[in-house]
Amino acid sequence: MDTNWSSAADIAAAVTAGRSSASDVIEATLAQIKTRNRVLNAFTAVLADRARERAAAIDRDPSRAGPLAGVPFAVKNLFDVAGLRTLAGSKINRKRPKAKLDQPLIERLEAAGAILVGALNMGEYAYDFTGENVHDGPSRNPHDRKRMSGGSSGGSGSAVGGGLVPLALGSDTNGSIRVPASLCGIFGLKPTYGRLTRARSFPFVDSLDHLGPFARSVTDLATAYDAMQGYDGGEDAACVDRPAEPVASALGQGIDGLRFAVAGGFFRKGLSPEAQEATERVAKALGASREIELPEIGRARAAAYLITASEGGALHLDRLRKQAADFDPAVRDRLIAGAMVPASAVIAAQKFRRWYRAQVLEIFKDVDVIIAPSTPCVAPLLGQENFMLDGVEVPVRANLGIYTQPISFIGLPVAAVPVPLKPMPIGVQIIAAPWREDVALRVAYSLEQMGVASAPRPAA
Repeated sequence: MDTNWSSAADIAAAVTAGRSSASDVIEATLAQIKTRNRVLNAFTAVLADRARERAAAIDRDPSRAGPLAGVPFAVKNLFDVAGLRTLAGSKINRKRPKAKLDQPLIERLEAAGAILVGALNMGEYAYDFTGENVHDGPSRNPHDRKRMSGGSSGGSGSAVGGGLVPLALGSDTNGSIRVPASLCGIFGLKPTYGRLTRARSFPFVDSLDHLGPFARSVTDLATAYDAMQGYDGGEDAACVDRPAEPVASALGQGIDGLRFAVAGGFFRKGLSPEAQEATERVAKALGASREIELPEIGRARAAAYLITASEGGALHLDRLRKQAADFDPAVRDRLIAGAMVPASAVIAAQKFRRWYRAQVLEIFKDVDVIIAPSTPCVAPLLGQENFMLDGVEVPVRANLGIYTQPISFIGLPVAAVPVPLKPMPIGVQIIAAPWREDVALRVAYSLEQMGVASAPRPAA
């Protein structure tokens, strides 16, 4: 079995049945990381000893290991990992004490049999859409190493898309799961705000931060999501005390009866030919002929920017005062600007946010799924500063998430699906009502079964 390109489901089945050992899977994974990470720069730490110990424990009784028995995974380096410093992509955090405990989602995946193999590169303090880190170097796109992986969970997208691990975890504040998933050609899930605990992870914008998985198949994505669900006892104040609602077993229920619509207006302007084609392919496959416009979408994006900058600036204010020279200048300058936003503007943005959420929830009374592009274009070149959007040259760093920000702004669940165009893939958002991850994932699974969405292997 080619463990580095096998699905998590196939690895777990082989380990549970004794056709492969968890130790063999981990050795193959570590070997591939050693070889491929030289090019992709996805990992900032590899936990070989820990992974081998965990694999040996599973091999003593693989039949009881769980649904992810022997499956390697890695996490964005803003997750606490026992024995590692939680970098959050920064230079400053390298002086922090090492974490004493794993982040709860790591604990839950390992309880299901998965094996943590390392921590992944990311944009500094998650304020990034490119995957370019000035301290650790850029994580690279597995389909073209001259191109961006997307951010801020760039290492996660690169590692899964490049075949280093079948599963990875990332975070999404304004699009940091959906943008790398789109550029690297893999599946991603941004759950409903409050669904998965963020305890023991380094924050960015508390009122917008989500954690979620990446995978190369919807079954793997759903299985990982199911393993991570559950209340955390109040450790994360935003985590909702809501019963787990498993979705993996229901993926094959089909999509008959679901009502689809395509996001128009703002979401149709400035699309590259690739983004346009991908969105149209998905819409056609789902029979989505209705087009809707989300209200005041431009103001929603502006309000999301303002809240992001203000909360992020407040979080880092002490660091900005004492260690400004240790920041990525592009991140530092935006955080300083955010720290200077007047309180009256933030209050106005939050009031608008409540209004906007209520308006969008009204739409979901008549629609079950909204289809929208994930990114306006395929992966830009590393170092590229601008791209064309609706006939205007705009900054890459600020605008790769133009279509994701207005969705995470109100915490909706989204399955990001890759459309395997040549030579570069690009993603589409499957957006559902709050707490309806099951709907988003069933639609993603149906698109995968139709052959419309799939995670392509890199050409080389």
